[in-house]
Amino acid sequence: MSLKGKTVLFFAGPLYEDLELWYPKIRLEEEGAATTVAGIGEKTYAGKRGYPVTVDTNVADVDAADFDGLVIPGGFAPDQLRRHEAVLKITREMFRAGKPVAFICHAGWVPISAKILKGKRATSVRAIRDDMENAGVTWEDAPVVVDGNLISSRTPADLPQFCKALIAALRQGPQD
Repeated sequence: MSLKGKTVLFFAGPLYEDLELWYPKIRLEEEGAATTVAGIGEKTYAGKRGYPVTVDTNVADVDAADFDGLVIPGGFAPDQLRRHEAVLKITREMFRAGKPVAFICHAGWVPISAKILKGKRATSVRAIRDDMENAGVTWEDAPVVVDGNLISSRTPADLPQFCKALIAALRQGPQD
């Protein structure tokens, strides 16, 4: 079953992790999903490894109701993203609607700041394990952790499992 008709929002910011944005974006498009990249001000961002992404819109202009899922890439961008109330609002709305909220590496900072992780299971890059646990997460060292509509992975090495879990969640639809 394809993802035709599904729409997925990606957040982008300065020094995002190139593979963590582009790999899932391309995989979802291969499955038929439409993707939209939303930024926090600039029109183009350079990734940590130098690959640019041009955003489609600004987070301030996004309505979470228009999307079936959210992907938050890691890198240094999540530290900037979590300072924007529109980013946190969209993240909370997607989570509360039972839509997949997928985050990888340092991207756990965004759902931490959105205050949606307390009592949940998740993973991240080891560098923010303490942050995750201090936010009330039961942290697991696994390639992908799925807890309801939350999908998390550690690093770019986990992208195959991350994308499989995300595609499965999008096919399933919102969780209650």
